[in-house]
Amino acid sequence: MIQLKAGQNIVLTGDIVRFSAKAGAALDVSALVVAENLRVFDTGDFVFYNQIETAGVTLSEDGVTIRLAEVRADAKAVLLVVSTDPAAPAQPGGLGAVTAALAVNDIATAEFAIDPSAGETALICLEVYRRGTDWKLRAVGQGYAGGLAVLLTAHGVEVDEPPTPPSGQPAGQHSAADLHDAQPVSTPGRFSGQDTISGPGTGDSRATGPAPLEVAHGLERLWMIFEDAARSAAAVISSRDYAMQRLDQELSAAVSDPATRNTPAVEDARQAAQRRCDDLIATAESNHLRDTEQLMRELADADRQLPPSLATWDSPAWDRPPTPSDGIRLGELYAIERGPLRIPYCVPVPLTRPLWIDTETTAAATPIVGAVLARLLAADPGRRTLVDMIDLTGAFGQLVGPLTPVLNGPPITDFGEISARLQTLVDAAELAELAYSTGNFTPPTEHRVLLAADFPHGYQAADAQRIAVLLMRGDLIGLSTVIVGTDESESSDGTVAMLSQSCRHLPTMDGTPLFDPWTGSAWQLDLDLLPREPARQARFLRTS
Repeated sequence: MIQLKAGQNIVLTGDIVRFSAKAGAALDVSALVVAENLRVFDTGDFVFYNQIETAGVTLSEDGVTIRLAEVRADAKAVLLVVSTDPAAPAQPGGLGAVTAALAVNDIATAEFAIDPSAGETALICLEVYRRGTDWKLRAVGQGYAGGLAVLLTAHGVEVDEPPTPPSGQPAGQHSAADLHDAQPVSTPGRFSGQDTISGPGTGDSRATGPAPLEVAHGLERLWMIFEDAARSAAAVISSRDYAMQRLDQELSAAVSDPATRNTPAVEDARQAAQRRCDDLIATAESNHLRDTEQLMRELADADRQLPPSLATWDSPAWDRPPTPSDGIRLGELYAIERGPLRIPYCVPVPLTRPLWIDTETTAAATPIVGAVLARLLAADPGRRTLVDMIDLTGAFGQLVGPLTPVLNGPPITDFGEISARLQTLVDAAELAELAYSTGNFTPPTEHRVLLAADFPHGYQAADAQRIAVLLMRGDLIGLSTVIVGTDESESSDGTVAMLSQSCRHLPTMDGTPLFDPWTGSAWQLDLDLLPREPARQARFLRTS
């Protein structure tokens, strides 16, 4: 039987999975069948003591049974959780230590020991999730001090109060949380004002771009790989921390008695404690290396199949006829201390949640802007692209030539011309919204791109308000917005601060960490740069 660590995942090879859990306190178990956004489709997807069955998932006195082939085809995962039994006397400290167990085809397969430390009364133990045509198991261990009601609400189940089972009812089970919506316990950095990477769909509204590709070759596949990398990273970090903490405790215990402190027995105890620590860390790092090598193979295979907007610059996709994409690549995420793995950082298109490239000088960001524009052009080859460029400092001069066929007029270099250009876009968006509200809306035939550099310097207060309107309604005209300037999240201008806080920021300063949305682990971002050679620029800036 495998002893899982937090974040670790394994492939499930059988057809029937059974989940059970035990703890010192009385437990209630339940299950949630969730979609890609980790929310239920409807109330029937919550399996508990009052609703003991849904397609492929059944609750009994022994726990939860999942018949994988019978789970609804559009489900991403079945989330398995325990919570304190509301019918039992309250226990100080919440759940306490929990051991979650999983059997596959009646063979004990995995255990996951969880020791909540912040008074959690509901806990996501395990996640059984799809990966392509396979099913996998992930150790989650995410606790909720707010209890079952908070956990359920985070997953789309409407609750007024935590459900209380009648006396004698079998325990029910509950499932994992949407890390974008809830505030779970023990997620380092996630809610501390630090930059958190948002996944596909976060902050995006009415989709008007190209039809999404199959998961196997698009944005979602890359985010699946990223999630596995984040979980594996969290597992090795947790194991290292636990090993060092245990070593410190064992060494302190070994020398606690002055009478035996310098005896051979104590020295033997010290060496044994160090070996246990070293062995645990070595096992964790070996598992992480195995995961890393597997994910690197998956990424290499994906890069040969991805459309150009998601692929590397060296991919053969750039030499093939253009194909549409559901996202664009912005760069690579990595952590030097965790090995050679580099994960593509990709976001959905159109950019209805604007990109904000943080930079002190627009000229320094030109290669980044060029890379973003190249990928936006490649993402939607079936529609005409029109780029409105505001470039008060003339920093993008080297891009103007290759982009001339898609520019919506000359770049704006005079601040007096900004308002009129923005108002034209606002008028188009408001007309589209009127059509949408009256049932006469038709999807846009063009992909519009607004590139607003040097913001907010040289812009009028009304221009910031116009951009705010485009943030809310720009999706109706197929608008992707890219802003270039210093981070204005703390601006004294409320509109400018709101705009900055609403955008997806791309830091250009080395050493600025981003935090993944699953485990809160820190990553560095290496942004893609458009090559400077004219021949290569022409290859990537496809304008016809």
